[in-house]
Amino acid sequence: MDLRQPVLRARPSRESDKLHKSQLASDRTSCRSALANQVRLVLHTAAYWLMLTVREAIPKVRELAAAEFATLRLRLLKIAARVVETTSRIRLAFAAACPEADLIRCLPGALLPLGP
Repeated sequence: MDLRQPVLRARPSRESDKLHKSQLASDRTSCRSALANQVRLVLHTAAYWLMLTVREAIPKVRELAAAEFATLRLRLLKIAARVVETTSRIRLAFAAACPEADLIRCLPGALLPLGP
């Protein structure tokens, strides 16, 4: 009998902890300073909340609405686009073959807070 088995079953396994650690690399606290490790964890937690908010803003009919964070990162964040900045706006020019361009265009409006 493996002695580790009862210990592994006794630990709570929450999906959010698994996602937070595996897909956002929040378990890497390799700095010598405790303050640096805390700042790193705060940044990873903010990234988790941001990714969770983006996933919740995606319309439910899209397959990305239930995607893992790694998939969201690959399909929405790691894309090539030409950025044109003017004084009043920022324009993104996507490639003609970008499959998620329409979703990326509607996400900023969905992420805006509702007014009073």
